[in-house]
Amino acid sequence: MEPGRAGWLLLLLLLLPALGAAAPGEFDPYRVLGVGRSSSQADIKKAYKRLAREWHPDKNKDPGAEDKFIQISKAYEILSNEEKRANFDRYGDAGESQGFSQQQHRQFHRFHDGFYFDESFFHFPFNSERRDTSDEKYLLHFSHYVNEIVPDSFKKPYLIKITSDWCFSCIHIEPVWKEVAQELEALGAGIGVVHAGYERRLAHHLGAHSTPTLLGLINGKITFFHNAVVRENLRQFVENLLPGNLVEKITDKNYIRFLSDWRKDNKPHVLLFDHMPVVPLLYKLTAFAYRDYLSFGYVYVGLRGTEELSSQYNINVYTPTMMIFKEHIDRPADVVQAREMKKQLIDDFLSQNKFLMVARLTSQRLFQELCPVKKSHRQRKHCVVLLTGEGEKFAEAYESFLTFAVANTKDTLKFVHIYSDRQPEFADALLMDEEKYRGRSAVVILERRNNAGKIAYKALEEPWQGSKEDNFILLDLLDQLRTDPGLLSSETVVADLNDELAPMFLIRWFYSSLDYISDCWDSLFHSNWREMMPLLSLLFSALFILFGTIIVQAFSDSSDTRDSPPSGKEETAAKTEKNDANFSKESNSRIPKKGFVEVTELTDINYTSNLVRLRPGHMNVVLILSNSTKTPLLQKFALEVYTFTGSSSLHFSFLSLDKHREWLEYLLEFAQDAAPIPNQYDKHFLERDYTGYVLALNGHKKYFCLFKPHRSGDEGGTPGLCEDYDALQHAETRGKSSCSPGSRSIKNKLHKLSFWMERLLEGSLQRFYIPSWPALD
Repeated sequence: MEPGRAGWLLLLLLLLPALGAAAPGEFDPYRVLGVGRSSSQADIKKAYKRLAREWHPDKNKDPGAEDKFIQISKAYEILSNEEKRANFDRYGDAGESQGFSQQQHRQFHRFHDGFYFDESFFHFPFNSERRDTSDEKYLLHFSHYVNEIVPDSFKKPYLIKITSDWCFSCIHIEPVWKEVAQELEALGAGIGVVHAGYERRLAHHLGAHSTPTLLGLINGKITFFHNAVVRENLRQFVENLLPGNLVEKITDKNYIRFLSDWRKDNKPHVLLFDHMPVVPLLYKLTAFAYRDYLSFGYVYVGLRGTEELSSQYNINVYTPTMMIFKEHIDRPADVVQAREMKKQLIDDFLSQNKFLMVARLTSQRLFQELCPVKKSHRQRKHCVVLLTGEGEKFAEAYESFLTFAVANTKDTLKFVHIYSDRQPEFADALLMDEEKYRGRSAVVILERRNNAGKIAYKALEEPWQGSKEDNFILLDLLDQLRTDPGLLSSETVVADLNDELAPMFLIRWFYSSLDYISDCWDSLFHSNWREMMPLLSLLFSALFILFGTIIVQAFSDSSDTRDSPPSGKEETAAKTEKNDANFSKESNSRIPKKGFVEVTELTDINYTSNLVRLRPGHMNVVLILSNSTKTPLLQKFALEVYTFTGSSSLHFSFLSLDKHREWLEYLLEFAQDAAPIPNQYDKHFLERDYTGYVLALNGHKKYFCLFKPHRSGDEGGTPGLCEDYDALQHAETRGKSSCSPGSRSIKNKLHKLSFWMERLLEGSLQRFYIPSWPALD
């Protein structure tokens, strides 16, 4: 080494500590939070919550919001810890510097520029600003991941990278990652990046214990990538995440059967003709995104055995062609042809053809999409419904209705049909069970008024037979409807439709078991011991319980043999008692163990035992109420949850909104889609009515599920009457409930809470995770 260069290096090493000591002084947590040095912890906490709401990256779209949020979190981390705060007050440093901070880096960068120091001398990328910043648009935060990415994974798979600073392997895979990320995003896959340094909570939630880690997310399920990071392996990994039955291979032998399945599937069928021997990944991703609406088939035109199919539909074998078939399989309903199929072109083409010309209403979701609730007079949507039966007897009526629908299709009209015997409640509500429609088809024009089931409708006076006279009558009614919306003079409330195509319970259980076995098998070969601990703990616990039961049974049997035989009277009494016990046991399997609902108030005294230290697997279901609504809400709450009190893992409490509003609003910040964070300039957010909210709190895993009160305005009928508490007849009652209109509307807030409780026990509710339980002051 030259003497001059060695001197500069020595001077640099001597100046680095001084630069490191000066840098932290520029970061003042008091100034960041806008508090004084004598501020209390309560003032610091209040300032942090206000600024965190304002600068959270999910709420604030300012380009500098993320950096500002990181500074706010860092400042609160220092000032909320008395030891770190004392160190900062004395020395200007919190005492936790590790490596170069951002300010140290800036100082070093200025020093570097001033002395023309060549960082390649050490062959280490000190200047991280020169590194590729393409990952910034893919960065994920915990709330964004839970509330948006996980639900979106049911429409497309995600490839996620967990990275960190000072990670040599992360730098090594960057070129491959950048290329694959751009390619997969263009095909329709999702891309995400988690910075473990700033998002430790999310990295831990994903199970990433080292960097770099690559994983896939689909249908809310995480799968880790374990192969070499090369383009082919990553593409194959994303392709393997997709279900194997998304696209069916179509030839001359099976195309008629495939296209004819529209009656059974109640979906249009899509055929892609291409000269690629394997199904393109773009087409598989498209099939996954639209699998709820369309069925997909692929025709390899270069394969022997597809000549008849290509000739039947006049296919150009040199250009990719996509066709959509609906009720008529002899001709496509729509066609698109392009030398290079792009995602945007395919999305536009499929989104316009998601439904049959006369789709069958097989679920409530389909009914809501085809017949949406009107939002204004300009956005009126009317549905023309054919209520008919199955079989050849009704084929002529259906075909004539289909012909009428094809000739009169408009944006404001949707033609649908329904099998009356499969949806009897829906049919009876519209036809009033009139004798003249029994065993015959009928046509009804309806308009949905709200999401609670209220509709306005008008039925054709005579049954639908498909004659020319029927066509003229229906056409005349539709013409009148354009100028006279009051034509729909009848109103009623219809129940939700049955899901006719939902898989049976045994099939769902079978697939869930396969997924669980697959996860366990993958864990045995790829997971580390930290990830295996829950499974091993479960296994050893089961073995311990098994052997413990055997030992206890052995000792009890030996003690019984030593006892003297009972006398005749005692034996008769014992048999009678045994029969009574068996009867009681059978009865208790159908009713709750208790004859009452034990609901305790959640206070600062029992807060730790009833929530923070709640045993694993147990949940506390908390009702939010105020002093004025306490009596009617508790009575309705007890009635709704009474059938669930037999579970020993559920505890029931209530929380006073008048005392603990701040605690509740802190929790609701993590359920941003269900309860948006109030704007700090909103004068009325402190008066927001949270009574009737119900939170299911899992103290061990630190998450909660949220029930929002039912709005009585959407009922579409009369307000709820005072209910009789027959299920609680043997419970202790101290007085009669009020039947005033006020108590009715308050009780209606908990309408359908029992259905929400069923979904809670099934585990199908959305979960909102929090970093830690706040104090209940």
